[in-house]
Amino acid sequence: MRILVVEDDVLVAAGLKQGLDNAGFTTDITGSAESAEAFMQEENFDLAVVDIGLPKANGFTLVRRLRDKGLRLPVLFLSARDSVEDTVAGLNVGADDYMVKPFRLPELVARIRALVRRSNALASSELRHDGLILNVANRTVTMNGEELEITRREWSVLEALLMASPQVISKEKLVQSLAEWDKDITPNAIEVHVSRLRAKLALGGVEIRTVRGIGYRIDRSSS
Repeated sequence: MRILVVEDDVLVAAGLKQGLDNAGFTTDITGSAESAEAFMQEENFDLAVVDIGLPKANGFTLVRRLRDKGLRLPVLFLSARDSVEDTVAGLNVGADDYMVKPFRLPELVARIRALVRRSNALASSELRHDGLILNVANRTVTMNGEELEITRREWSVLEALLMASPQVISKEKLVQSLAEWDKDITPNAIEVHVSRLRAKLALGGVEIRTVRGIGYRIDRSSS
């Protein structure tokens, strides 16, 4: 899952990135509403964590603009403003959740995962396909009851495939799910991760099918 953190305090932003990266997310940071709005028009994110007290346009203005433009990604306000009025205002402009600083990272991670599940109409923290189970809460993957060892990149690919299932996910979407602005993830790299993951899933009867010219779909093996 790719998260955009909109936070102008450099130390807070760095701490959020480290914590969210360690929790398995791909995290990008920006420090203003203007840059965040531009990035969200160009890139695909699964969720945005937004501070209210941003320079120039504040977080309320940013979320209002996003909703006016039809961008429906989940938004969680993370702010030092702790009044009921601020919480109500944040939810009324279109945010999906509101947390007050200082915060506990495990709670933030849990709320992010809950919001992404809700936006994808998922009822639990498990993504399933036949005997394959990906548990996003404890970050385990099992195939027919046996735990699979997969890398962080393979995890991100598998999570994206399962969340898109039964639809096809484009290679571009996979690139953006894994990419951060300071890292170069190419379509060729995606092919390598998919190939390695495909080999691990094949023994359990799950196949990653290539849909030529479009992307990939997770499916039951035809063998």
